[in-house]
Amino acid sequence: MKKFLSFFFLFQVVLAAFGQQVSSPDGRLTAVIAHDNGCQLHLIYNGQSILQPSSIGLTLQDGTVIGAGAKGSRPPRKATVTHHHETITAPFYRQRSFTEDYNQLVLPLGRGFSLQVRAYNEGVAYRFVTSRKGETIIKSETADYRFGKQRTAWLAYTTTPKQPFAMAFQNVYDQTPLDSAKDLPAFLPATVDCGPAKITLLESDLVSYPNMWVKAEDDRLSAVFAPYPSRMAYYPYRHMTHVVETAGYIAKSKGPRTYPWRILAVSTDDCQMPVNNLVYALARPNKIGDTSWIKPGKVAWDWWNDWNLKGVDFKAGINDETYRYYIDFAANHHLEYVVLDEGWYDSKAGTILQPIDDIHLTSLISYANSKKVGIVLWAVFNVMDENLETICRHYAGLGIKGFKVDFMDRDDQTAVEMVERLAECAARYHLILDLHGIYKPVGLNRTYPNILNYESVFGMEESRWTDARTDMPLYDVTFPYIRMMAGQVDFTPGAMRNGTRRDWHACYTKPVSMGTRCHQAACYVVQDSPFTMLADSPTNYEADTTYTGFIASLPTVFDTTQVVQGRIGQYIVTAREKDGNWYVGGQTNWDSREVTLTFPFLQEGVTYRALILQDGINANHDAEDYRLSKARIHKGSSLKIALAEGGGFVIKLIK
Repeated sequence: MKKFLSFFFLFQVVLAAFGQQVSSPDGRLTAVIAHDNGCQLHLIYNGQSILQPSSIGLTLQDGTVIGAGAKGSRPPRKATVTHHHETITAPFYRQRSFTEDYNQLVLPLGRGFSLQVRAYNEGVAYRFVTSRKGETIIKSETADYRFGKQRTAWLAYTTTPKQPFAMAFQNVYDQTPLDSAKDLPAFLPATVDCGPAKITLLESDLVSYPNMWVKAEDDRLSAVFAPYPSRMAYYPYRHMTHVVETAGYIAKSKGPRTYPWRILAVSTDDCQMPVNNLVYALARPNKIGDTSWIKPGKVAWDWWNDWNLKGVDFKAGINDETYRYYIDFAANHHLEYVVLDEGWYDSKAGTILQPIDDIHLTSLISYANSKKVGIVLWAVFNVMDENLETICRHYAGLGIKGFKVDFMDRDDQTAVEMVERLAECAARYHLILDLHGIYKPVGLNRTYPNILNYESVFGMEESRWTDARTDMPLYDVTFPYIRMMAGQVDFTPGAMRNGTRRDWHACYTKPVSMGTRCHQAACYVVQDSPFTMLADSPTNYEADTTYTGFIASLPTVFDTTQVVQGRIGQYIVTAREKDGNWYVGGQTNWDSREVTLTFPFLQEGVTYRALILQDGINANHDAEDYRLSKARIHKGSSLKIALAEGGGFVIKLIK
């Protein structure tokens, strides 16, 4: 022990001589910036190295090197450290508000650049800032994170190796030793188990800059970026643009600016991961002002159930009669919205201003308004963008509540700029957005709170076509710990046809979920999703009004959220509070298990009426089996819940 203390003291002396450092408010996490060979970031947690010295920097198009690899770099003479503490209001987020507390180090780097480093109790973030005038072209960015030997990583790789940056950002996680990971770029978030803590790589405040990807090599994850597009073309189907030529750089801009925050979120307990707030905290504040017009809620959705209706006297499909049925269903169960997904306009036409002949939009909107149900329209990103002002003005005037925008399928600088244009214009016309076929959240939902949801998740739509070897229950208890650190997810739950591991099969026209019906119900509590689908057919829901009424009554936004039990890849138990009532949801992988709840989060001295939805005794044989029971619960009560294979539960606790 004495040898360790002597070594650690000597180490601190060396750090003081060759670098600058900033520690978290609780003193446990320290970020060290060394300057003896450019910029190197080193993270120490409770005296143990969790990120070895790792090169960070920018290379400009003219050859100028900022930070990593800069020749003759000197320790900055005017470094400053400040403390910051505030409460952030967070509408439509996983909690109403939270406290931001950090220490910040600012390092002048010369050549018109500086480096900001913030140390939170929950992680470290850094970004480059420039005061340069005129045009700045970034040829490349260095972020060479060294984690050491024998580290385990969770990586979601590109699904298009020949064009790695052209994909929908949907893949399961590969849990792998870092030194034997696949030779493919992985999109963020990415998590590495560093022994004393896990580090999750994220980013925030992404403005006019491409998203970061990482590629594994030996003991490190190194950043890679989509190059700047120089020529685009159209796919005939959907009139969707794609990149055909790129420039020799990743980003360009004019004048002073800040670059994206690079976040290394630090977790010593897996339960801390889904409620890490750094992406939201580091984003630009609300730019649209009043948010009272923004309405989160649940959605009756057509696409996943393939417009299947049973026992009706009309031909179900993309037509007025079908959507009137969906509107009636939404109204009867107090759902806020109905989405008209792909097919309501001719995708090949390249315009969304003309519905197909079977859709009479004005009369549908009028009918929906009479039922107090909002209509949301599906569209392709670039089709919206190419006529943005006209589209927003026209459909806002008709009474449309927002858009589900789809098929970006890239994340270069021009794609990022397109998303912000859509968010800004939609907000001016009081239109909400649900973003699909897009990269993970990067904090833009704080800047534009009318962005209610993002996809960038291997969602339930995959069950229509995926291979039987795909392990969805495993993914369902993995991504909340990793992907949800970035923000909300549009997983599109609610399947009424449910399969066990032995009897599940892919079916495009009558899809089946993996796992139990209660596993599906738990999605509405476990997942951050302020705009969330009831993905199955209205007639399937109407066949079980008890279950449907239960999930339809669950809130979509909450005042507080905490993960009370769980382990990445095994199970998760989440508790959320809304207006004094609590909602507890749990999910497991394909392993059946029993959890014991003691409700430490409940108010002292208050008894709650509990309505418990849990897997039925036969759920391992028939995944649709469930049981609904009642109980009286108070703080300290002990309740055992048995979860079937791929199972779940939801408890409503009403004062």
